[in-house]
Amino acid sequence: MNHSPWWRGAVIYQIYPRSFLDTDGDGVGDLPGIVDRLDYVASLGVDAIWISPFFKSPMADFGYDIADQRAVDPLFGTLDDFDRLLAKAHSLGLKVMIDQVFSHTSDEHAWFRESRQDRTNPRADWYVWADAREDGTPPNNWLSIFGGVAWRWEPRRCQYYLHNFLSSQPQLNFHNPEVRQATLDYIGFWLDRGVDGFRLDSINFCFHDAQLRDNPPKPAEQRVGRGFSADNPYAFQYHWYNNTQPENLPFLEQVRALLDRYPGATSLGEISSEDSLATTAEYTSGKRLHMGYSFELLVDDFSAGYIRGTVSRLEAAMAEGWPCWAVSNHDVRRAVTRWGGENPSPQLAKMLVAMVCSLRGSVCIYQGEELGLPEADVPFEALQDPYGITFWPNFKGRDGCRTPMPWTGADDAGFSTGAPWLPVPAGHRALSVAAQDGDPDSVLNAFRAFMRWRREQPALVHGSIAFVDAGEPVLAFVREAGGQRLLAAFNLSAAPATLRLPPGSWMPLQGNGGAVPAIEGAQVALPAWGFLHAAG
Repeated sequence: MNHSPWWRGAVIYQIYPRSFLDTDGDGVGDLPGIVDRLDYVASLGVDAIWISPFFKSPMADFGYDIADQRAVDPLFGTLDDFDRLLAKAHSLGLKVMIDQVFSHTSDEHAWFRESRQDRTNPRADWYVWADAREDGTPPNNWLSIFGGVAWRWEPRRCQYYLHNFLSSQPQLNFHNPEVRQATLDYIGFWLDRGVDGFRLDSINFCFHDAQLRDNPPKPAEQRVGRGFSADNPYAFQYHWYNNTQPENLPFLEQVRALLDRYPGATSLGEISSEDSLATTAEYTSGKRLHMGYSFELLVDDFSAGYIRGTVSRLEAAMAEGWPCWAVSNHDVRRAVTRWGGENPSPQLAKMLVAMVCSLRGSVCIYQGEELGLPEADVPFEALQDPYGITFWPNFKGRDGCRTPMPWTGADDAGFSTGAPWLPVPAGHRALSVAAQDGDPDSVLNAFRAFMRWRREQPALVHGSIAFVDAGEPVLAFVREAGGQRLLAAFNLSAAPATLRLPPGSWMPLQGNGGAVPAIEGAQVALPAWGFLHAAG
């Protein structure tokens, strides 16, 4: 019998609350909307939900700029609404994880309002402040991910403050033990309310280099973005000093010690560093984070070799920790568009879910992925994302993956009785939950069927992984656990492909593209975007 903790091998459904369901007609989703749709989420067969930030915020970065970590923003509801959400989720067997943003706050946070007043107040050292150089320029060459210099002048202190993201997201000074304790205190607040875990945003950004050393330049041929556009000047540097500092490791151990006081509580760290896979392995070793994930499968690279190489590198580095994989989230173009073009096949959507849910590790599924939603084309005049507005037209930002969830085919997509904060494209309404729910061949019902089947396969939930030499465009590997041995094979192309099977006797169990692919002799033919699981 498997006695692994619930999060090992779990499928975690990410809810972006602004875009899930609006119950008060203001065009923005809310916590009561999530409560109303939890039965739907439970029907998907997932294990947990991760809710993106719903805390008090001026919404400059749509909730990732927090003004009070213990308060629900009125836009989303109340603490009572959250408690109702938590109770209903638990009654349905769903665990609840919430986002936490440690590294920075909003400039409207009470801590920053006090810190910026002068150099002697009780919170004067709670944020990263530095004097100007002799010529008045910023203290070093660090850059913001959202474009431009990572320092902003504060005339009240006659100093610069650091911001790794928007200038309205000042960086906390984690070298100050009071900041670390305040962070642990508000984590405890949510644990005491009954949450089951945290997704930790940009967790490697907590600490900065105390000496404020310049980042070295990066050669043009190495300027490959991970979660940011390639024409962003942020890619012009090696980010050795503005994040991923060694002091972060003992702090993660403090976080883990707190979580360990709450049975079953877990942590999932978002990691984006110069070597995100190595950092993920380091951050999940020993008594640090339970799980880590990075942007490695959230990029445009799509080949069997790339996926195999990425997973293999993490497996080789991760002696103790547990990975978590995702191919879509609220920060990147939707996977079926990144990898399938403008008119992606429904078979691609089915295959991608099966592929990511067959890798060793836990999985994050982004709302709408179960419908096969493509990226929405949001016109410039409707953009909300400051990142996209800054870098238009080369980079359109993140609004295209954040459009409201299509519940019905109606003009409002069943999302809101008011004007939605982002437009819902007609193509999404055609793929609505209502349209797919009764269709046995839909992406939605294929998703449900696969999740039901996966839960009963110990090899897929918590087994080992060993890759099979298949050659492009086929990704193949064997998962093993508890006496079960499963072959998983995926055709990552729009044309049929053939896989020569590894030694052994294999019995087909399930697949997509119509009938389960038949094994003939020592090989199997996979249809376009097809996949196969076989027992051996």
